[in-house]
Amino acid sequence: MMEKQLKESVGTLLAHVVKAEHKDIEKVAPLFCEIMGQNFNCTNEEAKSFLYEIMGKEYDLDKHIEIIKKALGDDQLTKLHILEHLNHIIYADTITDEDYKIFEKIRDKLIVCDD
Repeated sequence: MMEKQLKESVGTLLAHVVKAEHKDIEKVAPLFCEIMGQNFNCTNEEAKSFLYEIMGKEYDLDKHIEIIKKALGDDQLTKLHILEHLNHIIYADTITDEDYKIFEKIRDKLIVCDD
């Protein structure tokens, strides 16, 4: 159950940048499919279908970030890998300042540093 939730939440997080910044979904789809395939054993068809599904629905991004945080706990390395994937999605199409604001917002919520 948690694996399915984690898969959905990571996919939503990655698709959020595409949706929020109106990126070219066809440019980003191959990378999205590759990331979802490597991390969650999704087929390309499954991942692309999931990407389009996310693009067409409302979601609570903060809820998905919380699911990822809860599922990964203290596993900072995996959280960093998710942020790395997010960065690759940002670079897959034209980059804007808003992309980095979104990235930083997600990073700050996903990785809480106790200084």
